[in-house]
Amino acid sequence: MPKSHTGPELLGKQVKVPTSPDEAELDRVKNPHPDVHYLARFTAPEFTSLCPVTGQPDFAHLVIDYVPGKWLVESKSLKLYLFSFRNHGAFHEDCTVRIGKDLAALLEPVWLRIGGYWYPRGGIPIDVFWQTGAPPDGVWVPDQGVPHYRGRG
Repeated sequence: MPKSHTGPELLGKQVKVPTSPDEAELDRVKNPHPDVHYLARFTAPEFTSLCPVTGQPDFAHLVIDYVPGKWLVESKSLKLYLFSFRNHGAFHEDCTVRIGKDLAALLEPVWLRIGGYWYPRGGIPIDVFWQTGAPPDGVWVPDQGVPHYRGRG
């Protein structure tokens, strides 16, 4: 689990990119509308990590949706946290679920889901999905908008 802060420790500062998710820091800030259920979305279309077997790069399009409770994730810290996977060796499933679990632990959201749409390796795309439970009633949860991989067909 990355280090976490309550308050923007990284915002407005020059910060080195962490070399691993364990070295990364995630900041959270108070939700200005904790009385309202709404959906916040982060999209990372150029996420990269390394194959733990071959060391070759893996690429994914990540979509993170959450209904905040008392906390929001601070976006600069999220960006640096996601960058920290660039030299991290882990399977697609591990990366996707770890990110979801780390954010859920930090934010204690009403609801969170992550979709990891991984580009093919060995001819097979792997899509990984994880969520904390059912979304609350009355919250608009749009499709994540990432088309299924079709290759040339």
